[in-house]
Amino acid sequence: MSEDGKIFLGASDQDVELALKYANRHGLISGATGTGKTVTLQIMTEGFSNAGVPVFVADVKGDLSGLAVEGAETEKEFLYSRAEQIGLDGYGPAAMPVVFWDLFGEKGHPVRATVTEMGPLLLSQMLELNPTQEGVLAVTFRVADEEGLPLLDLEDLRALLTNVAERRAELSARYGNVSAASVAAIQRRLLQLEDQGAKHFFGEPRLDLNDFFRTTRDGRGHVNILAADRLMMTPKLYATFLLWLLSELFEELPEIGDPEKPILVFFFDEAHLLFDDAPPALLDRIEQVVRLIRSKGVGVYFSTQSPLDVPDSVSRQLGNRVQHALRAYTPKERRAVRAAAETFRPNPDFNSVDVITELGIGEALVSTLLKKGVPAEVERTLIRPPSSRLGPATNAERAAIMKEDGLGRIYDEAIDRHSAADILAERAERAAEEAEAAEKRAAKEKERSRKTKTTSSRSRSRRMSSTEKAVNQAVRTGTSTLIRELIRGVLGGLKRR
Repeated sequence: MSEDGKIFLGASDQDVELALKYANRHGLISGATGTGKTVTLQIMTEGFSNAGVPVFVADVKGDLSGLAVEGAETEKEFLYSRAEQIGLDGYGPAAMPVVFWDLFGEKGHPVRATVTEMGPLLLSQMLELNPTQEGVLAVTFRVADEEGLPLLDLEDLRALLTNVAERRAELSARYGNVSAASVAAIQRRLLQLEDQGAKHFFGEPRLDLNDFFRTTRDGRGHVNILAADRLMMTPKLYATFLLWLLSELFEELPEIGDPEKPILVFFFDEAHLLFDDAPPALLDRIEQVVRLIRSKGVGVYFSTQSPLDVPDSVSRQLGNRVQHALRAYTPKERRAVRAAAETFRPNPDFNSVDVITELGIGEALVSTLLKKGVPAEVERTLIRPPSSRLGPATNAERAAIMKEDGLGRIYDEAIDRHSAADILAERAERAAEEAEAAEKRAAKEKERSRKTKTTSSRSRSRRMSSTEKAVNQAVRTGTSTLIRELIRGVLGGLKRR
């Protein structure tokens, strides 16, 4: 439900709402497992969609696929009771306009990107390369750029790495050390990544980001749901894909300042996976994208168990916050509670540190941005019920929705375009042909040389026979003195008298 440019989140002593004008100032949803984060994410997604804002959300547990269908009859009593409790007028079951996506192409339309688009920094993060190996990968991408080699899929990258290894002496002189050991290590990591399913992600047709910005005829924003339950089994691939997607949005969208409502809202579930073990260069990139992408009309919302999962450099940019219950049994957990409480503008009616550990399921401390981006006082809020299903859509429901959205004809079939692997294979074939031709030329030249030597030898032989004839003639004519001089001249005095 959205009225007067606001999304109704729940009720406290007053209505707690999120202003669409400040929704691109990003946000954080945090709380322990089972406290209601998924439902909060679901009702915020519904609110944005109803306000005409497209949404992208990663569905880690499969529950968010329920956005595509109306709330079930079995849930009706609870949902209506909650709606009445918080004074939610006009509540009723409703489905959202949903598009399903899946890197593996099983529970949604395939999402693909080319290796070139991913780039060496993100790919190094995905492959968990060390600095030396990362440098070799950067050289490989430079070679691809300079020699016009399209890197579309993993086969292209493997072929180019093999080529780089063969030319490592030449490339080392130009770019620094390119070792065979580093190339081999990257090749092994690529094999592991392929076994994890990345071969489905790298390729064409590449994702057209414009397909994330669609709205329905009645003005609702499409909800793009990425099936991430299988993807979560490979955390590096999951985190790197979502960061790539965010980076692509940042690179392609124009600057628009602060619009009246976002043009897209991006929910990053299990956000800790993005930051765990991330190198400084990658963290700098994340901070830059989060800081600047809001001026392009995109709101980014992180969902995670603890607010400490998000680095301070990123956390300070998250203006809208929903904090569900946290447990405080250990020193680290108590630090997380204090950290969460300190991010809110205090409310004199209660102590946030105490309340965070007392919140029930479906309750949260909420603080959103008011006029001029000023944080509201934190409110203890009973979160509104969703209109869509609490729980996953069935396979049949998912398949029917995918059939009707019109995107299958664009994305479902992979395209194998002429690319680096093909070009390098053609080069190798031409080089082999040229080598064979050169070998044949050398053989012919050698044969010509042999024949020339034979002819010369015969000529010399003929000339020697003439000399012998002259000697014989001299013997016959009795010129003994001439014979002695000739023998002396030829034998070098071996028969001195």
